[in-house]
Amino acid sequence: MPLLKHAKKKMRQDKKRTLRNKRVRVVYRELLKKARQKPTKENLSEAFSSLDRAAQDHIIHKNKAARLKSNLSKLVDGGKASTSVKTEDAKEVKKTTKKTSNKKTAK
Repeated sequence: MPLLKHAKKKMRQDKKRTLRNKRVRVVYRELLKKARQKPTKENLSEAFSSLDRAAQDHIIHKNKAARLKSNLSKLVDGGKASTSVKTEDAKEVKKTTKKTSNKKTAK
């Protein structure tokens, strides 16, 4: 047990924060399970928003949220939409990239 006044207050704050974070963690895990069992657009939308909230509150890392969302989206479309690139988009990317010059600098 802490002896100092500020340490006691910190312990009280930590308990509150732990409970709040635990609730958020339980919610996003339940929604993930639900979305994996029945991958409908509504379930995915709820799971995505809960993952985004957890990442925004620093309960999970943003890259973990992105990875989980990616895996969920692969369940719905079979991974087709994320891997295929439209030819029009590829042409636009080529147009917008700058050409680098091959000039050699003299020393």
